[in-house]
Amino acid sequence: MSGHSKWHNIQAKKGKADAARGKIFTKLGRELLIAVKQGGPDPAGNSKLKDVIAKCKAANMPNDTINNAIKKASGAGNNENYEEITYEGYGPNGVAVIVEAATDNKNRTAADVRHAFDKAGGNLGTSGCVSYMFNKKGVIVVEKESTSMDEEELMMLAIEAGAEDFKTLDEVYEITTDPSDFSLVREKLEEAGISFLEASVQMVPTTTVSLDEKGQERMEKLIERLDDLDDVSNIYHNWE
Repeated sequence: MSGHSKWHNIQAKKGKADAARGKIFTKLGRELLIAVKQGGPDPAGNSKLKDVIAKCKAANMPNDTINNAIKKASGAGNNENYEEITYEGYGPNGVAVIVEAATDNKNRTAADVRHAFDKAGGNLGTSGCVSYMFNKKGVIVVEKESTSMDEEELMMLAIEAGAEDFKTLDEVYEITTDPSDFSLVREKLEEAGISFLEASVQMVPTTTVSLDEKGQERMEKLIERLDDLDDVSNIYHNWE
């Protein structure tokens, strides 16, 4: 999604996010669990966990909820095991779609994701079929109203911290980094008291596709169906 359409009317987005908060927190809880299992419960020595915590904070997950999830994941009696899997496919009019999932049952998740694509008139493809159309980037989004810094001040802070790009959009500033610099840039901004609307490493499309009204409806349904799946963590696409 282009910056303009993605960040248009933030208040409406916030309302939807509030309504889906329980589901979002459940998905983020899984990401915390995976990060703890892979690198331990101390964010100081586990950069993946540190990044997931930042993502949780951007989604307004309370600190108590984050800490409880980390404690639960690191507990001796925790036998939950989730695997991260990426699916690639095509939406209407050949829109490229990447779906990241965390699952304890690969067969169930693959069937559910395939069904979502089929119902929306898209199709699930093979690994690598669309990922070449995306670059992995750190993306930090700051709502203009949330910071007292002016555009130039924030841009200089981000660039000096190692950001690759800084865009001013309708209601937000969008900061892009190399994935390896994401944590450092995010931490420098946090130290300066900046709060984030979004902060995560994402798949960013190199080209975008426009859709007619019917295509847009089908694409929205595909995103909705995928987002409704408990196992799905992130959805990326190149629909403008």
